[in-house]
Formats: sequence, structure tokens, C-alpha cells
Amino acid sequence: MIAMKSARLATVVFAGALVTMAGSAFAETSWERNHPRRDQVNDRLQNQSRRINHEYREGEISRGQARALHREDRQVRREERTMASLDGGHITRADQRALNQQENAISRQIGR
Repeated sequence: MIAMKSARLATVVFAGALVTMAGSAFAETSWERNHPRRDQVNDRLQNQSRRINHEYREGEISRGQARALHREDRQVRREERTMASLDGGHITRADQRALNQQENAISRQIGR
């Protein structure tokens, strides 16, 4: 009886693990798999935009500051797209590093 319960429990745990792995495999798009550096940079730009909007809504930065920060983020996005167009749709590790350094500078300006 105990052996059957253990076997059932093992089956349930195994099935749960399979479902979890399948769900996470489908969560990533083929674009994300094929362009991991661009995906990281773009995810960061999106997060930065949310932070700017949140700080503006909370009154921690003015409308003009929010516009200027969004303008800087758009410039980073344009630069990312230009870099990718020069390298077959991908960005190099050095490109990613440069873009992240620019984002770090913008990030430090949010909510000062």
C-alpha cells in the first residue's frame, strides 16, 4: 500500500515537472532565442520606460523630466536597431555592453 502511494506521488511530481518545463519552453519566443542580446536590451528599455512612467505618476519627476528620459531611451532603442542592421539583425557583446552603459546612465537619472 505504501509503495503504491509512493509510486503515485512520484508520478504526480514527474507530471508536474513536465508541465512546468513545457510551460517555460513555450514562454520564450523564437525571436528571443535567436536574439538574446537584443531581447535583453529591449526588455531593459521596456522596464526603464515603466519606471519613468511610474515616477511621473507618483510625482517624483516632472513631465519635462519624463519626456527627456523617454527621449534618451528612444535614442538608445534607435542605436540598438542601427547596430543590429549592421550585423545581420544581431548585436555584438560589445554593442550590448555599450547600450547597457547608456541605460545605466539613464537609470541613475530616474527618481533622483
